[in-house]
Amino acid sequence: MKKTLSILIIAIFMMSGSAFGADKKMGLFINLTTDDTWSACKAISFAQKKSLDKGHKTVIWLNARGVYLADKRRVSESPNLFGDTTIAEALQAFVKSGGEVYACKICSRKAGLTQEDMLEGVIMGKEDVILPYIFSPDMKNLSW
Repeated sequence: MKKTLSILIIAIFMMSGSAFGADKKMGLFINLTTDDTWSACKAISFAQKKSLDKGHKTVIWLNARGVYLADKRRVSESPNLFGDTTIAEALQAFVKSGGEVYACKICSRKAGLTQEDMLEGVIMGKEDVILPYIFSPDMKNLSW
């Protein structure tokens, strides 16, 4: 009986991921719905510094007016938080660091944008790509 109880306890710890130092990091899914440069700056900076740089899987979802941030033809301002770096440069640096940036396909179409209009590294996302991130128990969701 004691042996069976010990095996059961070990099995429970192993299934919970807390046994033997297992440390599963949560990811972060950022829903960015605005092209307001101050808000976008805060969202991208948070994604980079507070999540991606700390080793967490990090995804930025541009939707609604947020898709305009990925338009390579748009001249963006350089908000104070980035110094001389523009929003476009910050998004591209985020992607180069391993982050993922998706633009809503429907929102982009409504905004008159195609994949060719997007900054390098920004992918037109579809529901089958985004929904697994939104509903994953391993991802936290944050909106701007």
